[in-house]
Formats: sequence, C-alpha cells, structure tokens
Amino acid sequence: MINRFLAFFGRHLDRQLMILVSILLVMGLLILFSASGGSAERTAAQGVNIAIALAFMWMAANIPLHHLASVALPLYIVGLVLLIAVELVGLEVNGAQRWLDLGFARIQPSELMKIAVPMMLAWYFDRYEAVLRFSNFVIATLLVVVPVLLIASQPDLGTSLLVAVAGFYVLFLAGLSMRLLIGTGLIGIAALPFLWSSMHDYQRQRVMTLLDPMQDPLGAGYHTIQSTIAMGSGGLLGKGWLNGTQSHLEFLPERSTDFIFAVYGEEFGLLGNLVLILLFMLLIGRGLVIAANAPTLFARLLAGGVTLTFFTYVFVNMGMVGGLLPVVGVPLPLISYGGTSLVTLLFGVGLLMSIRTHRRLVHT
Repeated sequence: MINRFLAFFGRHLDRQLMILVSILLVMGLLILFSASGGSAERTAAQGVNIAIALAFMWMAANIPLHHLASVALPLYIVGLVLLIAVELVGLEVNGAQRWLDLGFARIQPSELMKIAVPMMLAWYFDRYEAVLRFSNFVIATLLVVVPVLLIASQPDLGTSLLVAVAGFYVLFLAGLSMRLLIGTGLIGIAALPFLWSSMHDYQRQRVMTLLDPMQDPLGAGYHTIQSTIAMGSGGLLGKGWLNGTQSHLEFLPERSTDFIFAVYGEEFGLLGNLVLILLFMLLIGRGLVIAANAPTLFARLLAGGVTLTFFTYVFVNMGMVGGLLPVVGVPLPLISYGGTSLVTLLFGVGLLMSIRTHRRLVHT
C-alpha cells in the first residue's frame, strides 16, 4: 500500500531534481534557524511555506504539456489584470504598492508574471514556429515590456528585472538575431540617462552605493558593508553553524531573507560557498538538459526560460551580497525565508519535471 502511494505521488517527479531541491531546502532550514537566532517559530513557519510550495510543485509536475500550453494565454491575461488592479486599488506597504488584499489573503501578482511571461512567450513562438518573422519578435517584446513597466511602477525593481530577464531568455532561445541583440544593447546604453532620471531616489542611491558603499556607511551602504564583512570573516572553513557573529550580534540586516547568503558564508566559509554553488550548478544543469531534450518548441523555450531565470536569482543574490551588484531585493532560491518566491520557484521546478516526465507521452 505504501509503495503504491509513493509510486502515485512520485510518478511525475524527476528524481535528480527532487534530490537537489530537497538538499537545498534542508540547508535553507538549517541556516534560517541560525540566521533567526535559533527561532523555532520562524523555522517552523518556513517549513509550512515549503510544504505549500512542494504541493504547487507536485501539481505543476502533473500537468500534461498540452494543458500547460493551453493555460499560457489565460494565465498571462489574469496576471496583467491583477497588475492593473494593484495600480488602482493595491495595498501600500513601506512605500511600495505591490499587494492585493483579498480579505482572506494578500497576493503579490508580480510573482505570477515570473511564470506567466515565459509561458506566454513560449506559447506564442510555438504557435508561429513555421512562419517566424521580425514582427513576431516585436510583438513578443511588447508582451514582456507591458508587465515589466507595470511592476517597475509599484515600484519593484528586483521583480521587474527578473520578469524582464525571463522574457529575454525566451526571446534569445527562440532565435533572436545577434545583430538585433547588439542593436538593442546600444539603444539601452543610449537610454541610460533617461532611465537614470526616471528612477526613484532610493534606486539611484543603490547604484551610487555599489560604486562606493563607504560614502554612506551607516545608511545606504550599510547592507553592502556588513554583508562583505560577514562573508570575509568566514575564511576558508567558516566559524561553524550557529557561531556567526555578524548575524547573531545583529550587525547584518535582512539576514533571514535577502542577505541569508552572508550568514551562510560566515558560518561555512569559502568551502561551504563552493558546495552551495555546486548544488545550484547541478540543478541548473539538470534544467538545461531537460530543455535540450524537450519534445516541442513550447517545452524547450519554457524549460530554458525557467532554468535561466533560476540562474539569474542565484547570480543576482550572490552578486548583491558580495557587493558586486546593487541591492535589488532578490532572495537566494530555496534558502531565503519567504513563501511567495518559494512557491514561484518550486512551481517552476514542477514545470521542468512535467516537461521531463511527459516527454515520452508526447513522442507517442
């Protein structure tokens, strides 16, 4: 009976992805326990978040490919409607209007677009695969730009960046020419003065802090300075689990969420960082293998977009904590405390599992 139960619930789960995800989630709970000062309550809350996210992952893994394609357009439209609703009646928290209050729960529609945008673009390019023209790429770009602008206006620079990058990856994988990419890059460089003038004061301050965090060591530069101190003090082997001083003495801000990698680096050192990076590389590599072996253009573009977006999460968070990128509020996947981003990430992993395990059904 138990074997049948496990076989039923595990039939569409990719074993390699499941092992890597499980290891990272356990590591996340351990480091969260330390980062929260040994708070069993906060760690248990994250355990609940993980259970919910795993349920979403399982549901995504069990959705056949043709059903995934059929919900791409409705999901994208619902996401846009919710983003517009945020603009009109959204809940403002700490100066940012990003949430919708449904009475029984608060939702952040921008998180939905991290999945909806690559799904929409994958469906669009799959539909026009036989007759792809330049105009198709223009329309696809508009499909990315509209939600990105709505999210950026909340303002939410981190999420808008991730949605834009997810869309770019699908455009690139669909065959966007290098000449067009270079031209777009040059236009982007030319538009930098306009972008700078349209940024909020705190966003411009983040860029200036990246160049010289010591210009405001107790204000805008505080996060970067403390995180680099924590990372450097870990040395080769680290100070040991529960022995990090920067976090336990409360010098390190946002230590359970955006800057949890600094806590990990201080307690487990360079060697621990390399192990964590290796685990992320294996997970990303597995996703790229699934994308390469996907049976349809829709599946290949979706798997590639989801996997490379996961890579962007890791790259931006580690670069932010290490002082190489501006502070943009991107969590470390499967490690940082939080429910919304965890659900989004594991739902994406579930999509990879669906593409992998339903591949043979498509072939037949």
